[in-house]
Amino acid sequence: MVVTNHDSPTSSPVRITVSSSRGFRNLGLTSPILRASISNSPLSGGETRRSSGGRRGSGGGGSGGVGGRYLSMSKDGGEEYVAYTVHIPPTPDHQFMSNSQTSPEYLKNQGNPNENRIKDTVFTGGFNSETRAHARRMQSIEELTVTKSKLLCQVEGCDEKVSSKSQCECGYRMCDDCYIDCCSNGAVGICPGCKELFREAGEDGSNEDDFRPMMSEEKDTVNPLRRNGGFGGVKLENNFSLVRSFKAHNNQEFDHTRWLFETNGTYGFGNAVWPREACQRGGEYESPPVFNDRRNRPLTRKVGISAAILSPYRLLMVFRLVALGLFLTWRILHPNNDAIWLWLMSVICEVWFAFSWLLDQLPKLCPVNRSTDLTVLKERFEPTQNNPKGLSDLPGIDIFVSTADAEKEPPLVTANTILSILAVDYPVDKLACYLSDDGGSLVTFEALAEVASFARIWVPFCRKHEIEPRNPEAYFSQKGDPLRNKRRVDFVRERRKVKREYDEFKVRINALPESIRRRSDACNSREELLAKKKQMEIGGKTSESVKIPKATWMSDGNTWHGTWFSGEEDHSRSNHAGIIQLMLIPPGPECVYKTEEDADDLIDTRNVDTRLPMLVYVSREKRPRFDHNKKAGAMNALVRASAIMSNGSFVLNLDCDHYIYNSKALREGMCFMLDRGGDKICYVQFPQRFEGIDPSDRYANHNTVFFDVSMRALDGLQGPMYVGTGCIFRRIALYGFSPPRATEHHGWFGGKKIKFSLKRLKKNKSEEDNEMILPIVDDQNNEEEEDELKQALIPERFGDSTYLIDSIAVAEFGGRLIHELRGKGSHGRPSGSLAVQREPIDRAAIEEAIKVVTCFYEDKTEWGKRVGWIYGSITEDVVTGYRMHNRGWRSVYCVTKKDAFRGTAPINLTDRLIQVLRWATGSVEIFFSRNNALFASRRMKFLQRIAYFNVGMYPFTSIFLLAYCVLPALSLFSGKFIVQSLNVTFLILLLSITVTLSLLALLEIRWSKITLHDWWRNEQFWLIGGTSAHPVAVIQGLLKVIAGIDISFTLTSKPAAADDGEDEFAELYEFRFTMLMIPPVTIILLNVSAIAVGVFRTIYSPFPEWSKLLGGVFFSFWVLSHLYPFAKGLMGRKGKISTIVYLWSMLICIVVSLIFLYVHPPDGSRGQSFALGSQFP
Repeated sequence: MVVTNHDSPTSSPVRITVSSSRGFRNLGLTSPILRASISNSPLSGGETRRSSGGRRGSGGGGSGGVGGRYLSMSKDGGEEYVAYTVHIPPTPDHQFMSNSQTSPEYLKNQGNPNENRIKDTVFTGGFNSETRAHARRMQSIEELTVTKSKLLCQVEGCDEKVSSKSQCECGYRMCDDCYIDCCSNGAVGICPGCKELFREAGEDGSNEDDFRPMMSEEKDTVNPLRRNGGFGGVKLENNFSLVRSFKAHNNQEFDHTRWLFETNGTYGFGNAVWPREACQRGGEYESPPVFNDRRNRPLTRKVGISAAILSPYRLLMVFRLVALGLFLTWRILHPNNDAIWLWLMSVICEVWFAFSWLLDQLPKLCPVNRSTDLTVLKERFEPTQNNPKGLSDLPGIDIFVSTADAEKEPPLVTANTILSILAVDYPVDKLACYLSDDGGSLVTFEALAEVASFARIWVPFCRKHEIEPRNPEAYFSQKGDPLRNKRRVDFVRERRKVKREYDEFKVRINALPESIRRRSDACNSREELLAKKKQMEIGGKTSESVKIPKATWMSDGNTWHGTWFSGEEDHSRSNHAGIIQLMLIPPGPECVYKTEEDADDLIDTRNVDTRLPMLVYVSREKRPRFDHNKKAGAMNALVRASAIMSNGSFVLNLDCDHYIYNSKALREGMCFMLDRGGDKICYVQFPQRFEGIDPSDRYANHNTVFFDVSMRALDGLQGPMYVGTGCIFRRIALYGFSPPRATEHHGWFGGKKIKFSLKRLKKNKSEEDNEMILPIVDDQNNEEEEDELKQALIPERFGDSTYLIDSIAVAEFGGRLIHELRGKGSHGRPSGSLAVQREPIDRAAIEEAIKVVTCFYEDKTEWGKRVGWIYGSITEDVVTGYRMHNRGWRSVYCVTKKDAFRGTAPINLTDRLIQVLRWATGSVEIFFSRNNALFASRRMKFLQRIAYFNVGMYPFTSIFLLAYCVLPALSLFSGKFIVQSLNVTFLILLLSITVTLSLLALLEIRWSKITLHDWWRNEQFWLIGGTSAHPVAVIQGLLKVIAGIDISFTLTSKPAAADDGEDEFAELYEFRFTMLMIPPVTIILLNVSAIAVGVFRTIYSPFPEWSKLLGGVFFSFWVLSHLYPFAKGLMGRKGKISTIVYLWSMLICIVVSLIFLYVHPPDGSRGQSFALGSQFP
C-alpha cells in the first residue's frame, strides 16, 4: 500500500491511496449509502471500474473530517487487483454534495441531477449524422459514475474485498467490516441496497446455478421462468430494487421486465413492492392495498334501444325497401316514349340511389347505447383501504398530440390542448404526453416550454377546485357563473390570480413568432459582424460581402436544430434532424403535497398533489427522397419513441385543436378496456364535438347524424370506425397483433359463427391470414407458439431496435385483464401488479428514441403496412381501424354524458369543401385498394363489411347526383317529364317512399337524441358536398389509380380564439373562390332559369300542361332548397351584396326565358304571336 498525503500549505490537499487486495481499508464509515452508477467498458487484461462516492463522515483516516469527494478506480486481474482512492476536498469554488444531498429524501424534494441533465438537454440525430445531446442550461452537474469491480465492497468509499458471507440475496455486496457497522448502528440488519432485512444469498437453500421459484396455488403466484438461451447462467434475483430493466444490454444482468412478462410474474403484490403477507414502511409493517374490491360488479353496461322505437324502425326499413322495389319496377315497366333519354337517365339514377340507401341503412339495424360505472373502477384499481400513498393499479396511457404548421395551427390552441391533458383526472405517474411537431418549428418548441412552466400553476388549481373544463381558454371564456358548485373560500382570489397569469401566458405565446424573429435577426447580425472581423484578421478585403446562413436562434444562444425561417439546407420543413426534448420528467408513484404555505406560491397548494405528467417534444427527422407519409408517419414515429420512453399499454391520439373537455374521459374509456371481454377491444372511439360553430350550423359542421346515428349503430355490430382523433388504442393492436379470441362468420350473410382461440391457431393457416400477427402467448409447454412469438418480433417487422422489441411484451402485460375478469384461454395479470413506479429515463433511452424517429428506420419493415397507422391513403384513420377489425378485433363507442373532447371545425365554406374533398378522395383510394371491404376476412361481420364498403362507395354517388340535379332543369327546358303522365300509381309509390323516409328520420331522431334541424342540415350538405367535392374526389382518385398522379392537400387551418370585441363567427362570412364551387353554381343557375322558362311556357301555351310544370318545379325547388346554404355562403355577410346584383340576376333569368321561348315556342311555330299580338323580330 502506498499513501501520499501533502500536508504543507503549498502542496495540493488531494490524498491518493493505492491498495492491493489484502492491505489498506478506510475506516469511519458509519452510514453507508448506495451509489448510483453505470458500467464502463472493459479494458484489456482485466476490468477497470471508476466510481464516485459521496461525502464521508467524520472519523475517517487521513482527512476524516474535511468532507469532499472520493474517487475510486480498480483494475481486476484475476484474484489480484489494485485499487486507487482519490480524496478531493471541497473548495470555496467547488463544493460537493453531502450525504444528506444524496439521500432519497433530498432527491425526492430537490430532484435528481441526472434527471435535470436529461430534462435540460435537446437530443438530435438522423440520417448520416450521429445522435447528439445539446445542453440548454449551463449547470455544474457531476459526471456520470461507473460501478466498482465485483470483487470490491459496494459501500461508498470502501475498497475492501467482499466477503462470501456478506452478500444479500438482492445482490448487494459488502465486506465484513461494513457488514458489522451496518448491523451495529440500530438498523437491525437492513441491507443498504434493497432497504429490507439482510438475508444472505443462498439462505433459503437455493444456489446460483439452480433457481427454484416460490410456488403457490394462488392465482397471482409468480410462475417459473422458462429456460431460454438468453438467460442461461444468470441468477434470477428475487428483489426488484437491483434488477436491471429491459433496456440493459446483453452483457448485463438479468432482464427483469421480460421475466415478469414471460412468467406471468407480478410487478407489485408478492414480488416487487410488498412481501407476501405484509409490506415494510420505515421499520413498521402494513398490510398491502386491497385491490380488486367488488370484483363481480361490471364496469360497463350495454343499454339497448327501447323496443317501442327499434321495432317500428326496423319494420319501416322493410316497408321502404318494398316500396322502393315496387317504385323501381313500375318506373322500368312504364317508360316515357316521348323523352326516352330523360326516362333512362332518371331510372339509372334512382336505382343507384336505392342501392346507396340500402348500403347506408343496413348497418343501422342494431344500434346500442353504453354506460360506465366510474365508482367500480376506482374501487377496483384505486382502493382507499390500506393505501395511504394513493397507489393505482390502472395501466399507463401515452397521449399523442399532432401538429404540423405553427401558422395554420396556432400555438395557443395547441398549448391549451396540452394543458387540458396535463390536468386530466388520471393517475399522474401513469400519463405521458407527446407533442409531434412535424414542422420542426421553434415557435412550437418554445410554446411547449411555456406550457410546462404555466402548468405548475394551472394543474394544481384545477385539482384543488375541480375545474371543468381544464382548458384555460375554454374555462375563462365560459359565460356562466364561475362560483357555481365552488365551496372553498379562497376560490375567487386564486381564480383572479390564475386568470392574470393566463393572460400573461397568452401574450407570451402570441408574441413568440415575432420575438424569435427579432432574436434571430440580432444573432445573425452579430454572427455577420464576427465573420467580417475574422475576414479582416486574415487579410481579406472589407468590401467583400460575407455570407452566413440566416439561422433561427434559441433563447439559450444556440441555433435551432429544426426548421429555420429562412429555410436553409438541413433546416427546412422537409429537411431537418430529429429532435426529442423532455420538458417534464416522469413523476413518482406517490402523491406530493406541501405541508406549509409558501408565500412565493401563487395559490395555496397544501393538500393538493403538485405532480405533473411526463411531457415530451418530438419532431421526427425529415430528409429529401424519403416518403414521410404525412400524419400516419408522424403517429408511427410517436408510437416507437413512446414505447422506449414510457411504454404505456394504451395510446390516446388527439389533434392539436381537440382538447379534453371532460377530465374523467380517460377513466370512462378504460372502463371498457378493463372490463370482462375488454381484451378483445382494440380501441375506444369517442364522438367528436365542436366549438365555435355558428348557431345555425350552416354547413353541418357538427355532423351529428354520423356521430350519433351511424356510429351508435356500428357499435351494435363490430364497433365504430376510427375517425382520426379522440380514440384510445390498445398498443399491441397498433402493433398488428391479433386478439386472443375471434369469431369467423360463414354461410349466407355470415349466419354461421365459429368461435376459436387464435392462441391455438396452427401454422397451416390460410393465405388470407398472412398479414396477421398472432397474439402474444406465454405457454411454456407449446414450443410452436413460442416460435410464433419470436417470428412476430423479428426486426424485419418492427425494425432493429432491441429496446422497442423488448418493450412489446411489457406493454402486452400491462394491457391484460386481471385474473378474475380474463376470458377463456386468455392470460391475465394479478391485481396490484401495476402499482409501481415507472422506470426512470436515462440518456441511452432517449438516444434510442432518436434512432427510431429517423427517416430511414422504417425501411424494410412492416411499419405502415401491417404495423401502426397504415399508409397509402389520405384517410389513414379509416384504413387503420379497418385493418384491426379485419383481424378480429372489436371496438367500442363511448358517448359520455358530458362531452369527452371538444375541438374546432372550419365554418368557412371554402375550407369546409376542401375538408370534405380530402375525406372523399381517401374513400376513393380505399375503394381501389386492398382495403376494400370486398376483400375482408371472415372475422369481420357481414353488416360491418357493408359499412366499410359504403365508405369506399359513397363518393361515386355524386356522379348520379349531378345528373339527377340537372334533370328538373332539362325537364322544364324541354317541356317533358320523367314519366309520361302523373299516374296515380306513380304518385302513391312516390308518396310512400317519401313518407317512410320521413318516418325513419323521426325514429332516428328519437333513439339518437339529435334534432330535426341537425338532420335537415345533414341532408342539405349531403347534396352540397355531392355536387361539389365528391365528383372532384372521384376524378382525383381515378387519376391516382390509373396515371399514378399523387394527391396533395393543404392543411386545414385551425381558427384561434376570438379576442374581446371581435366577431366570433367572422370566418363564416369569408368568401374565397375555388373550382369546387362551379358545379353547384351551375346547377343553381340552370334550375332558376328552368323554372322561369317553364312558368312562361305554361302561361303562354294555348294548351298548358300544369302537371308537368308542377312536377318539374317541385323537383327544382327540392334541389334549390338543399343548395340554399351554399348560395347563402356565396353572398357573404348580410347587407354586403348590392341590390343591383339581385336585379340583374332576375333580369338575366327573364331574358334567357324569353329567348328560349322564341327558339322553342309553345305551339312549335317560330314567331308565333302571343301577348297583345307582339312578335319577335
